[in-house]
Amino acid sequence: MAFRPEPKHTHGSVQRTAILLCNLGTPEAPTPAALRHYLAEFLSDPRVVEIPRLVWWLILHGIILRVRPAKSAAKYASIWTPQGSPLKVWTEKQAQLLQAWFESRGEPVIVRPAMRYGQPSIPNQLDALKAEGVMRILIMPAYPQYSATTSASVCDAVYHWGRKVRNLPEFRFINHYHDDPGYIQALAARVRHYWQTHGRPDQLVMSFHGVPLRTLHLGDPYYCECHKTARLLAQALELSSDQYRLTFQSRFGKAKWLEPYTEPTLIKMAHDGVQRVDVVCPGFTADCLETLEEIAQEARTAFLEAGGNEFHYIDCLNDQPDWVAAMGQIGLRHLGGWPLSTTPTGPFPK
Repeated sequence: MAFRPEPKHTHGSVQRTAILLCNLGTPEAPTPAALRHYLAEFLSDPRVVEIPRLVWWLILHGIILRVRPAKSAAKYASIWTPQGSPLKVWTEKQAQLLQAWFESRGEPVIVRPAMRYGQPSIPNQLDALKAEGVMRILIMPAYPQYSATTSASVCDAVYHWGRKVRNLPEFRFINHYHDDPGYIQALAARVRHYWQTHGRPDQLVMSFHGVPLRTLHLGDPYYCECHKTARLLAQALELSSDQYRLTFQSRFGKAKWLEPYTEPTLIKMAHDGVQRVDVVCPGFTADCLETLEEIAQEARTAFLEAGGNEFHYIDCLNDQPDWVAAMGQIGLRHLGGWPLSTTPTGPFPK
């Protein structure tokens, strides 16, 4: 096995500390070709699709990658910005703001963004950090609730990179922060600020990304962590149990996924006479296709066509200062015990 080239080592050089902020990923462009490349990488991950490899390979390459890229490209095109994909734009902004937060406290922590699928990739960013003398790396997923389909897949990518590295950095991994007080308060502040400007809804829907139901029965804690986040957010907003609902979106395929599903729930609410609904997506810390297109466009249309009167989508945390501070505090706790100051390595001075 060939190892990755090691950066040139100089005795007495500084060993630095970094945070790698990892999000899911995005295509490079809203085109069928770019989507085909992105979906091939994403849907080939056995953490994402737990179907026997040969069977799934035939389905993926024989059907899905022939049909889905053009449809997905059109969806991405509807939310694309002059700066590029919203998820990439916001994740890079969050990394910049988080580094500035550490700098304001006098902590020399490097913060870089990375994508599990697409660019900038986790392996490329780890290579770059090593080249800068970083030998302590905290992996911070952008997913507040742990799932094997997301958080564990980030770990897989780091472990895979490490298999070909001779001089490994120290690693720490943040599994989840679904009940972190700073995260909950940042969510509550986002919702309260929106309501101060736009008034309150009849119902608040908290929509989380869905996963197959079987993952719950196999021991994935995601479902329970989503419910705890929803409960804590409702408490922070002083909502009674009949003033909010938790739902799951983004179902794919014919298998049973976590319920209740977001869009059918919204349609039923409209049929039942709910006039105004606000939707927030606590499981997404940066706006992306699933929030801006699936919720703010598709779910809005479904609710209004079913008889609802007002549909409001509340933005993700994005660059909200409360959220940047919460990320910083989460990072500090997990960096605890690591020397953050510039400490030379090599022989002791005489």
